Amino acid sequence: MRIGEVAERAGVSPRALRYYEEQGLLHAERGPGGQRDYPASAVERVGLIQQFFTAGLSSRTIAQLLPCVDSGQGSPEVFAMLGAERERISAAMADLAAARDALDRIIDTARHPTPEHCPGLREPAWSQYPGPGAAPAPERAGVPAGDS
Repeated sequence: MRIGEVAERAGVSPRALRYYEEQGLLHAERGPGGQRDYPASAVERVGLIQQFFTAGLSSRTIAQLLPCVDSGQGSPEVFAMLGAERERISAAMADLAAARDALDRIIDTARHPTPEHCPGLREPAWSQYPGPGAAPAPERAGVPAGDS
């Protein structure tokens, strides 16, 4: 099968197929003109690769998994690697949940500001200026307090 046909059937771009080849995830024979010729099983293989990417695995990890898929045998090392990947994803999810919670607090504070969180609510903005006809306080006129 040519690259365009595999791409269409698998629902990916030809560029993705070339990337999978570069990463050692997919193999094609080369015809006399240098064109790629994929086996019919390539469509299913691309679907599997897509599932692994969706699961958050890197192309390097996928390359380590595919021999187990091909042989039908998982090794303890592969299961340990998958467990480590799951832990990595769980940690990233916890970090994202903490970021989301912090953002929720910011949104709530912005919607319901209080003097504790918003300096502008502690005293009116105009209170720093003396009223009409009043002399400015020494510290506001550029003279330190006690030097009058």
